[in-house]
This record gives sequence, C-alpha cells and structure tokens, in this order.
Amino acid sequence: MGDRVKTFVQESVKGDLRRTVTDFCKRNGLLTLSVIAVLTGCTLGFMLRGTQLSTQAKIYFSFPGELLMRMLKMLILPLITSSLMSGLSSMESKACCRMGVLTVTYYLWTTFIAVVVGIVLVIIIKPGVGTEMESNRLGGGPVMTSADALLDLIRNMVPSNLIEATFQQYKTDLIPILKVPTRTIQPNFVYVVPDDSDPKGRTVYLELTPPPEVLYKTSPGSSQQMNVLGIVIFSATMGLLLGRMGERGAPLVNVCQCINECVMKIINAAVWYFPFGIIFLVAGKILDMQDPSTLGKKLGWYGITVLAGLFVHGLVLLPLFYFILTRKNPFSYIRGLLQAMVIALATSSSSATLPITMKCLLENCHVDRQIARFVLPVGATINMDGTALYEAVAAIFIAQVNDYELDFGQLVTISITATAASIGAAGIPQAGLVTMVIVLTSVGLPPDDITLIVAIDWILDRFRTMINVLGDALAAGIIAHLCRKDFPLSGTVPSYGTQTPHNSHSVDVPMTEIHTHKDCMFETMGDSAGQRHAHTVYYNICQV
Repeated sequence: MGDRVKTFVQESVKGDLRRTVTDFCKRNGLLTLSVIAVLTGCTLGFMLRGTQLSTQAKIYFSFPGELLMRMLKMLILPLITSSLMSGLSSMESKACCRMGVLTVTYYLWTTFIAVVVGIVLVIIIKPGVGTEMESNRLGGGPVMTSADALLDLIRNMVPSNLIEATFQQYKTDLIPILKVPTRTIQPNFVYVVPDDSDPKGRTVYLELTPPPEVLYKTSPGSSQQMNVLGIVIFSATMGLLLGRMGERGAPLVNVCQCINECVMKIINAAVWYFPFGIIFLVAGKILDMQDPSTLGKKLGWYGITVLAGLFVHGLVLLPLFYFILTRKNPFSYIRGLLQAMVIALATSSSSATLPITMKCLLENCHVDRQIARFVLPVGATINMDGTALYEAVAAIFIAQVNDYELDFGQLVTISITATAASIGAAGIPQAGLVTMVIVLTSVGLPPDDITLIVAIDWILDRFRTMINVLGDALAAGIIAHLCRKDFPLSGTVPSYGTQTPHNSHSVDVPMTEIHTHKDCMFETMGDSAGQRHAHTVYYNICQV
C-alpha cells in the first residue's frame, strides 16, 4: 500500500511538473529563445573578435541577421497602411478625434519629460568634465539649420509622390559655392629680405590672398529611407474618409482588413526565425565594434548617464504614468511586451519592431485592436522618448567637453529642439545622429563633435529603442483605458455588411453588401400587382 501511494505521488508530481514546463514553453518559449539568442550572439561575437576576420567574412557571417532586418522592414509598409485605414474607418469621428488628441498630447508630454530627465542627470553627473578631446576631427561641412529641418519635417508630412514616399523622403541639400576674392592692385604685405649686394636689404612685396569664402545654397534633395510620417498621415486621412463613405468605402476597408490579418499571420510564422537571426545580428555588430576597454575609459560616464536616464524614464516614470492613469499594475502589462523589447534590443529599430509590438499588444496585453492599429504606427513615427533623452544628454556632454557653459535659456532651447528633432527622427538604427546636428547648432556647439560619441552610439541606440517601443506600448494601454467608453465592443472590429461563419482556420472577413442597379435588377410579379424587388447580393471581397 505504501509503495502504491509513493508511486501515485511521484507520478502526480511528474505530471504536474510536465504540465508546468509545457505551459511555460507555450507561453514564454519564444521569449526564452530570443533572450538566449541575444546572450549567445554576445558570447559568439566576443569569441570571434580575436580571429581577425576579413571584411568579406564579416558580411557573410552577418547574412542571417541581415535577412531578419529585411524581413521586418518588409512588413512595415503593409502593416502601417492596413492598420490605420482599417482601424480609423470603423471609428466614429468624435471618438477618433478624441483618441487622436489624447495620443499626440501624451506623446509630446512624455517626450518632453524624457528630455528634462536627461538634462537633470547630465548636469548632476557631469560626464564631459575631464574627457579628452579627439585629435582627429572631421572637417567643417554644411550645417543644416533648425528652420530647414523643421520645414523638411512639414514637407515630409505631405509627400508630393506617394509611391516615392515608400522608399525615400525629402531632405534639403546644401550645395557649397566658393566665392573667390578679387585680386588686390596694391600689395598688402611688405618686408625686407637681407641681401649681400645691398646693405639696406631687398624689398619684397607679397600679396596674401584670403581664403575663399564658402557659401551654401539650399537645393531640394532626398534621403534613401522610407517617409513613414507621410505614409502615416495619408493612411490616417484615407481611413477617416473611408469611415464617412459608409457602404461605398466598404470594399477597400475589407481589403485593408484582409491585408492586416495576412500580415499578422506572416508575423506569427516568421517569429520562429527571429532567435536564429538575432544571434548573427548581435554577433556581427560586436565584431565591428572598436576596443571596448578604450571606449570605457573615454566614454564610460557618458554611457552610464544615458543608461541611467533611460532606466529612470522607462522603468520608473512611464510605469508611474500608466498606474496613475489606469490604476492597473504596469509591470504585469510590461511582462507581455518583453518579446518586442528583446527584438528592439537586437534590431535597434522601432519601425522594424512594429509588427512584433502589434502582436504582443493584441495577444498578450489584450489591447483593443482599433486602438492598437492607430496608436502604435503613430507612436513609431513621432514618439521617440529615448532618442530625445539621448540627444539632450549628448548636446550637454559635448558642451562640457568643450568647456562651454550653458545658461538656462540655452538649456530650454536644447529641451525644445531635442523634443522637436526626435519627432522627425526616422525609426532606423542610429537615426538620432542625423537629428543631433540640429540640437547642437541651436545653441552654437560645433556639429563636428558628434564624432566624440559615434563609437559608443550603436550600443546606446539599442537601449533607447527599447524605451521607444515601451513608451509606444504603454501609451496604447493608457489610451485604451481612457477611451474604453468609445469602444464598448472590445476585441471586435466593426465592419460593413454581414458576416458569415467560417471555420477556425480561415480569416473572418466581413461580407460586403452590394445593391444591384436597375439595369440588372430581377423583376418578380406579386400576387395582386406587379412589383419590383431589389435583390441584395453579398460578395466576399476575397472571392471578388
């Protein structure tokens, strides 16, 4: 009897343990594999640093990671357009307007707070005091003014060519024009050279020509990166107008819903490649890294300041805002976003992480689909908390290195400029370095000093991308709570027409109601008098 009880207990414990492990693997298997992939990539990268691989060998080695980035970037355009157009088309104008105002206001407010946090920390820690200047500096080049950058941002909001906006955006080019001074008639310098034949010396006349003056002429140009801001604004406008068109806009709405569901299914299939790609993506970056010990000596305190600011903003302030506005536990919400944050750490691109963030919000955090479709694409475009904090810290760090004292007015200028520049930053790796020039020139700092922080930027870029993604996802949760009365049917997407039941393996696509015209109307005769009845035909847009 005792042996039977002992056997029963052992089998029960084994069964419970097996079920626990199985449940854990189902819920967190992909996240665990991604974390292991990051650690494996770091280990592999540092092990291969001593092998002195050639440039071509590094390219071949990083090929699986390059495939991962291309796969994620491939999904950005269809996901943004289909999400915004299908999401906004099913909303009422009043609810959509309220949600848009709340979203943009929240994004601007948190970005400004991130800048303030960075400024306070860099003033307290003073990482630039005592840092040696670089001996090799870049030559003076064209410097884009804040006005040009702001105008470029507005121009990109309204792209002149929508097809062109899918692969490049507008950028003002500065063309140098050399203004050579005219030759002077009178010599401007005279000195006497000793001469053996003449005791008084020989008079020599020299004409010192001043260096040519360099003027920069603005010219329209382009940058080889997707104009996400223009696509977002166009898709949002289309979605709002499709909602007002009613039944006439139903076919296009159904197409967008089909595309959105298909993209999400592609993401569900592609996520299992991510751990393999992450290994080579991280290892390849570590192989290209400079000597870590040298970086630590020169830029250690700068990196610590940026990481401390990201930690305070991402793990203290943002969860605090979430708790105050929703009265819910923020860390249980953040636990469902860990997969997206790991992908952000590996790719350092908030736009490329957008498909994974959308998947985590819908499946793990259970955010309303309509809200996620609007808040996330807008956030991936304009909400760059980590980038804004980093730009403010970097600007003051460069001022400290140059022994340049900043007054209160200049600190305010940096905070406003960093907030505005982060909105225009693209969601690609190291995009903050491009907009960093705007922040430096706004307070008179030399833009060439960006070379001081380039070496460590790729590491910090990954952590600030995590904060950008976290800020977008927390904003979606907050907006979903504040606008819950506007979306009573959570988890469903209102659509036009009627729906027919499908099996569990098919996509639930609404049927579009199309009224036949008079020329194709069937005529039926009633019992008492001839009456015409308009037959309503239901078409599935996928079948069409």
